Amino acid sequence: MSLFDPNAEWLEADGLGGFASGTVSGIRTRRYHALLLAATAPPAGRVVLVNGFDAWLETSQGTFALSSQRYTPDVVHPDGATRVMWFEFEPWPRWRFQLGDELVVEQELFVVHERSTVLLSWKIVQGEGDAILRVRPFFSGRDFHATQHENGAFRFAPERDGARWIWRPYDGLPAVIAEANGDYAHEPAWYRNFFYREEAARGLDAVEDLAAPGVFTFTISKKRAVLMLSTEAQTTKQPQPIATRFAEWKTAELRRRKQFATPLHRAADAYLVRRGAGRTIIAGYPWFGDWGRDTFIALRGLCIASGRLQEAREILLQWAGAISEGMLPNRFTEQGDAAEYNSVDASLWYVIAVGDYLNAIEGKTKCQSDVEPLRKAIEAILAGYFAGTRFGIRAESDGLLRAGEPGQQLTWMDARVHGHEITPRIGKPVEIQALWLNALAIGAKSSARWTPLLEKGERSFAERFWNADGEYLFDVIDCDHEVGTVDRSFRPNQIFAVGGLPRVLLSPEKARRVVDAVESRLLTPL
Repeated sequence: MSLFDPNAEWLEADGLGGFASGTVSGIRTRRYHALLLAATAPPAGRVVLVNGFDAWLETSQGTFALSSQRYTPDVVHPDGATRVMWFEFEPWPRWRFQLGDELVVEQELFVVHERSTVLLSWKIVQGEGDAILRVRPFFSGRDFHATQHENGAFRFAPERDGARWIWRPYDGLPAVIAEANGDYAHEPAWYRNFFYREEAARGLDAVEDLAAPGVFTFTISKKRAVLMLSTEAQTTKQPQPIATRFAEWKTAELRRRKQFATPLHRAADAYLVRRGAGRTIIAGYPWFGDWGRDTFIALRGLCIASGRLQEAREILLQWAGAISEGMLPNRFTEQGDAAEYNSVDASLWYVIAVGDYLNAIEGKTKCQSDVEPLRKAIEAILAGYFAGTRFGIRAESDGLLRAGEPGQQLTWMDARVHGHEITPRIGKPVEIQALWLNALAIGAKSSARWTPLLEKGERSFAERFWNADGEYLFDVIDCDHEVGTVDRSFRPNQIFAVGGLPRVLLSPEKARRVVDAVESRLLTPL
C-alpha cells in the first residue's frame, strides 16, 4: 500500500498551457483545481470548464461514495475521501478505494498530450459482481483566476451528436465535449457554496457555485468505465468507441513518458508548451504563464543540459520574433494579445541561453541553419541596449548598463504593494552587469564591435563593485543614476558575478570571498 498525504496536490499538464489538477483526497482546495482547464490561445486564455465531479457506486452491499467536496462553512460531503486506501502519481494519478470488506475500485486520470482532453476511468480490481457507477460532473466556464456564482446565463442542456454530448455553457468559450461508454441522464441543478481553503488562506474569494447538468451511469465489473471530457471535436465521422481510444491514448502516453530518463526529467516536461507554431516555457503552475526571464533561465536546464535541443531551438526561434527595441517581453497577458516589455534582464538571459545552445550544436551540421537568425537576434538585443531603449536602459561610457526609472521594477526583485515598488534598484544592479557583460562576450564571438565595450565594462565592474570593507559586491552602483552612489545591501544577486554564467568577472581570490560571504551570511546553504 502506498503512503500518501490526502492534502498533497497533483497536476497533469497538457502541453498547451492547460492542465488537470487536484488533491489526493479529491477535495478541491484551490480555484485552479479542475478536470478540464484549457488554454484557448496556447499557452494563454486559460479557462476552467469542468471543475470536478461526484461519483458513487451502487452495489448489493450498499451505496459507496468515491468523492468528497468541501462546502461552507467547512463541511465535507460525501465521505469518499475516507475510502482512499492507495494513491500513486506515476505514471499519472491513480486511486484505489476500499468499499466494504471486499470490493476495491481503481480510478485513474490522465491528460492527452497536446490536446485539451482528460480521461477518467474506473474499474473493479477486487471483488465479484456487477455494480452501477454514477458520475455527476460539475461545470463552470470562467477565467481560471476567477470564481463562478449561480446565474441564469449558464446553458445546462447538451446537444447530442452520435456518441457525444456537447455543452456550450457560455458565449465565447469552447464547447465541452463528453464521451462515455455509459448513459447520460439530464438532471440540471446548481451545487452551491463549494469552499476552497487555499483561496481563503490567500485572502481571496473562496466560495464558488457550480452547474451540474446531469449524471453519467455505467455498469462495471471487470469492464472499465471511461469518461472523456474535451474541447476538441473528433476529426473522423465514425470514431472508435471511447474505451478503444482510451486504451490507445494510454499506450501512446505511456510510451511517451518512458522516454524520460528520470521522474525529474518527466516532471520538467510539463513546463514545455506550445506557443503558436513554436514552443515556450511556463513559468510555474498553477497560475503563471510564459515569462521571458523565467523562460530563459529555465531553458538552459530544462532543454540544453538535458539534451532537448530541438525544443530549445523552437523556443529560441519563437521568441526571437518578439524582440522590440532590443527588449524581449517580461510576460504576455493571459488574453495572449499583448506583451509587456518591462524587464531589463529577460533579453540578457535570452542571449545567455542562445550562447549555450550555439555551443551545444557546434559541429552538428544539420543545426547550422539556426546559427544566423539567432546571431541576428543577439545583435538586435545588444544594439538596442547600446543605443538606449525603454525605461532608461542603455550602455554608458564605463561599459556598464544603466536601467530604471521611478514607477518601474525591471529586475527580478519586482514586488509592488499598493502601486509602489518595494525594491526599485534604479541604476546599475550587480546581476544585470554580470548578464550584460556575459552577453557582450557572446556577441563578441561573431562581431568584434562588442569587444572594446566588453573590456571596458569588465574593468569598470572589477573596480567599482568591490566593497573592500565588507569583502563582497555592492548590490547597485550609481543609484537613481547618481554617479558614485552605492547600495551596500548584502544580497544574493552578486553570486552571478562568480557562478551560474559562462564568464566569471572577479579574480579567483575575490570570487572565493564572495562565495564564502554568501554561504555564511545568507540562507543559500539551506
